[in-house]
Amino acid sequence: MTTSFAVTEALRAAVDDRLQEFVDRQRPLVGAPELAPLLSAAKDFLAGGKRLRPAFCYWGWRGAGGDQDPAILTAAASLELLQASALIHDDVMDASDLRRGLPSAHRRFEALHEASGWLGSARQFGEGAAVLLGNLLLVWSGEMWRTSGLPPEALAAAQPVHDHMRTELMCGQYLDLLEQAQGGGTFDSALRVALHKSGKYSVEQPLRLGLVLAARERSEWIDRLCVDYGHKVGIAFQLRDDLLGVFGDPVETGKPAGDDLREGKRTMLVARTVAAASPAQAEDVRRLLGDPELDDEGLARLRQIIEDTGALAASEEMIKQYLYDALGALDHAPLTPDAREALTELAVAATSRRS
Repeated sequence: MTTSFAVTEALRAAVDDRLQEFVDRQRPLVGAPELAPLLSAAKDFLAGGKRLRPAFCYWGWRGAGGDQDPAILTAAASLELLQASALIHDDVMDASDLRRGLPSAHRRFEALHEASGWLGSARQFGEGAAVLLGNLLLVWSGEMWRTSGLPPEALAAAQPVHDHMRTELMCGQYLDLLEQAQGGGTFDSALRVALHKSGKYSVEQPLRLGLVLAARERSEWIDRLCVDYGHKVGIAFQLRDDLLGVFGDPVETGKPAGDDLREGKRTMLVARTVAAASPAQAEDVRRLLGDPELDDEGLARLRQIIEDTGALAASEEMIKQYLYDALGALDHAPLTPDAREALTELAVAATSRRS
């Protein structure tokens, strides 16, 4: 197993295989014909993704001296079920139509209701079914984690981290709703939401899980690395996500161009833009941000303001600085050489991605 396993198809394929095996094992429990659309939606939704969270977990395990036990791949793959759950719920809350180039889960179930000629509101059915699907994947993520086959003492050592990560994610989702409802605030408040909702559970906590699973304790050097490397990569990861939400290519991102602006997301990018905007620019942002009917002209205007205020350039510079600092932290941690190299690759991949 070479270091390139970190960011190539090899790790993704291994994670995909374990997810497929796990979902297939659930068929006897959800085998009724009426439940077939639920299982089908789960499988389709799990088919995509970059698998970065399992990769950070896996290389945390290897970095702290863990061997090539296949069970670590199963435990790491369980994080994709948690991610899928979060995305499905997120799409419902944001009323998003697409995810990874396909109809979001609630739109998929809404279309099923309409095509079947069922009674009641198709929209309400779609949203309800999507919430239940997200809940099901959340339950499955815990089951897959517990039954991964890793030694009980390793799982017991890492369980507090696992619990904290899931709690942090749910609190982040609420903070995101609150931020939109209150109309947004400072860069620091947007950063707090981004870290709870995405940054920490995308990088810092998966890395900590792998490290603690292998070390079977939460030591000082592990926490230091997770803050100095994982925390910084997580912020840069979310900053890149903010940029993709505004400037990303729909072919790459799988979502319409500027969708974050139509949804009125109060991201770090938006907060920095508003802080540096002239009165006229700020008025345009207030008028256009969050308009679900935002057209190409309005989108172009918002993009221009983001560039003219320097928010785009500043975000790119912050990503570079956070990445530089994070990579420096790897030099001071007692990691295995292959893990240090892999975590370097992963940090670059997470912060320079196009989708």
